[in-house]
Amino acid sequence: MFRRAFWFTTGAAAGVWATTKVNRKLRKLQPDSLAAQAADKAVETGHRLRQFAVDVRTGMSDREGQLYEALGLTDRGDARELPAARSRAALETPQYQITQHRTITPGPTGPTGKEDH
Repeated sequence: MFRRAFWFTTGAAAGVWATTKVNRKLRKLQPDSLAAQAADKAVETGHRLRQFAVDVRTGMSDREGQLYEALGLTDRGDARELPAARSRAALETPQYQITQHRTITPGPTGPTGKEDH
């Protein structure tokens, strides 16, 4: 008798659990619920994009400051002035020897390498 009561209770609990699970899924798939989920995702995406834009602007500003500092540019009011000319070996143009190049004109051969007739 105890065995039958145990299995009856287990079956009833499994049935209640499965019914609850199915009803939750059905509620999630209703149009109102889907619209609310889509709206929540859109709002969340908007917040993430806004935060990304803020991070990009901050990074750009930081990098701009680093570049101005590295180049020795000073900020005087709204006008930024270049520093006095400095000698930098890395910025100097290397001297190359210029050689004459011969222009080759195509002969009477076609694209296959054979003469055109």
